[in-house]
Formats: sequence, C-alpha cells, structure tokens
Amino acid sequence: MAELATIARPYAEALFRVAQSGKLAAWADLVAEMAHVAEHPGIKAIAQSPAVSPQQLTDVFLAAVKAPAGDDAKNFVFALAENGRLPLLPEIAAQFHVLKNAHDGAADVEIVSAFALTDAQLGELVAALEKKFGRKLLPSVTVDSDLIGGVRVVVGDEVLDTSVRAKLQQLHAALAA
Repeated sequence: MAELATIARPYAEALFRVAQSGKLAAWADLVAEMAHVAEHPGIKAIAQSPAVSPQQLTDVFLAAVKAPAGDDAKNFVFALAENGRLPLLPEIAAQFHVLKNAHDGAADVEIVSAFALTDAQLGELVAALEKKFGRKLLPSVTVDSDLIGGVRVVVGDEVLDTSVRAKLQQLHAALAA
C-alpha cells in the first residue's frame, strides 16, 4: 500500500494547507466524512464507471456528504474525480489526520484493556501517558479479554505492553531458553 500513500500524500498536504487558512477542525470533520462516503460501494461503482463525467461524479459525491462543502472542497473533490483519484480519499484522510495531529502537537493512542475502563481510569491513564510522551493523546479504547489483565498501549510505533499475557509470554520465553 506504499504506492497509495505516495499518491495520496500530495493531495493530503495540499488539502491541509487549504485547511490551515480556514477552520482546521471543520476541515478535519469534512475530510473524515468524505473518506467514509468514498468507501461506500455505490460511490465506488459510480467512480469506476466510464459513462460518468467528473462533474457528475463530483455532484453525486457531494450530495452524499452531509456536511456543507464550500468551494474549496468542491474543487478538491472535482480534482480527485477528474484524475480518477476519488478512491484515494480514505488514505488522504488518514494522512490529513496525521498532519493535523502534528500541527496540534497531538498523537493517536490505541489502548487495549483486558476489562472496560471507567472514565476516571481512562483519564488517569491518558494523563500518565501524556506526561510520558510529552504531547496530547487522543485515545481509542478496545477491550480484549485475552490480555487476562493490564493494558497494551500503542502510540505511533511505540508499544507499551503491561498485560498479563505479555508477562506470561516473557516468562515462557525465559524458561524455554
């Protein structure tokens, strides 16, 4: 998928530059919604049809987007449609999100817990992780009972695994060596 990322990068960077001159948060929401719409099977089918003009595709696509799209967004979608790049919108959105996080000094954190965390527990954990990583973290939490206990935290390419399962695996490896 490196090729998709390479193709999507200039679009994401251009869109981010436009978004910086306006309301970045509103653009982030719009880009995320456009990525979601681009993944719809009906939109994919229309985008692949040679009988549909770029303007028709743009009109149909923007009609499916609930958020109001300004001229910049319409021009962006038209440029994607004209170049056959509309299917890249999910990758463009992912790269846009990374650029926005970097701009905001934030990062996504994936927290996998053996049990559901209360809001207070999540708040304490995120506060401790923000102190460790030195930036604002945007958590997404999932529950995986296979961990037995503890949590597994992924921030970018760093992984902190304090789960019981990980400790048992380390103990097994030490005993087997």
